[in-house]
Amino acid sequence: MTIEFSKQLTATETPIPGVVLFELPVHGDNRGWFKENWQREKMLALGLPDFKPVQNNVSFNEKAGTTRGIHAEPWDKFISVASGKIFGAWVDLRQGPTFGNVFTATLDASQAIFIPRGVGNAFQTLEDNTAYTYLVNDHWSADAQGQYTFLNLADETTAIQWPIPLSSAELSDKDRVHPHLSQVVPMPPRMTLVLGANGQLGQALRDEYKDDSYVEFAGRADFDLNSKEAFNSRSWKNYDTIINAAAYTAVDTAESADGRRAAWQTNVSAVARLARLAVEHDLTLVHISSDYVFDGTQDMHSEDEEFSPLGVYGQTKAAGDAIVSVVPKHYIVRASWVIGEGNNFVRTMAKLAAAGVKPAVVNDQTGRLTFAANIAESIRHLLKSGAEYGTYNLSCDDATQSWADIAADVFELTGGARADVSGITTSEYFHGKEAAPRPLNSTLDLSKIRRTGFPTTSASTLLPQHINTVK
Repeated sequence: MTIEFSKQLTATETPIPGVVLFELPVHGDNRGWFKENWQREKMLALGLPDFKPVQNNVSFNEKAGTTRGIHAEPWDKFISVASGKIFGAWVDLRQGPTFGNVFTATLDASQAIFIPRGVGNAFQTLEDNTAYTYLVNDHWSADAQGQYTFLNLADETTAIQWPIPLSSAELSDKDRVHPHLSQVVPMPPRMTLVLGANGQLGQALRDEYKDDSYVEFAGRADFDLNSKEAFNSRSWKNYDTIINAAAYTAVDTAESADGRRAAWQTNVSAVARLARLAVEHDLTLVHISSDYVFDGTQDMHSEDEEFSPLGVYGQTKAAGDAIVSVVPKHYIVRASWVIGEGNNFVRTMAKLAAAGVKPAVVNDQTGRLTFAANIAESIRHLLKSGAEYGTYNLSCDDATQSWADIAADVFELTGGARADVSGITTSEYFHGKEAAPRPLNSTLDLSKIRRTGFPTTSASTLLPQHINTVK
């Protein structure tokens, strides 16, 4: 076997999404050769996913013409030749628009290829005593074979041109009888689990993903974040994303002894268990943050502002954000003044307007509304677009308003008069009441999420639509 020495490390995309062919630098002399077969740092820089291999396997083939496949396995693989030469064929057997796409290549020890879960592998040895090695990111077991998807090596649709005809090749009896492409059931994607699916954001996520059968919704009765046993209730290798829409949000009650414990339990302890789970199983964790992680002294809050929470609720949300931030694959969506299905400020103001009540509403807290449906849309966008992991602010993009301004908008939109709403300061409103401190300015900088291509929306557009749904 002749190997080209001292090539540059390069990566080439293929017609199958996620399949990447690598040219490897091999260094040799009269004694033999050496190569860095898998080099995480360099290869990540070239686009290799950080797929976290846990097992290394070697396949030795005594004779040229030995042919194995086509097998799509429920894990990712990084494959390279240790000795000899192979012809490789890969077919996309995942559910989706690229189902049936084919890529072939001849590989020697100076090449390697990354194969994502659900892409069918097949190899034909072109020399005697050929061995290839592969890293996988799940432990092999006999049970896992039940999750394989197979394709016949002689399938007419993919029409792979084998260098050694299959009639002359060494095949297993099982590989001879695998189904043809028209009979293959595509490998489904891994699941997304939405926790807190009965809250106002959970309801919005149900609407956003109503046509996606691979999104599972769990309310507290289905998955209690405060129950350690719940975390052992699923086979997590079948999931790739968790969206945590659950939270303790009783801002004022959190200041009490019982409320403080409950807030820390749900917003911190349970989030720590979720983060540990995400790290152990290489899951993407989506978490919802709040403007209450800031003290409201800045004119505009950016994602990299240091935490400065005023009350217990804000403290627990900041602690949860800090925990989630260490998960390698995470999105934190930070929202302000969330409005969704169920009881909320807009619904309350609409009821007061209908009843002829003239309320005094706080006028020294300023910010912008965020609609739960918009949060759900942003989560889907971040996951689908492959945006850089991290924290993203989200709200409507109007000029900053006070709660009194928004109340006046609601009155006007429901047939009342703006003048029916009067202003009052926060200290006046809560005088003599047990209440948590509030940030006086909750305006969030939206430039980061806009750079991902997500279109922010104005409350002047969304508020009338929302009011129409609650009349």
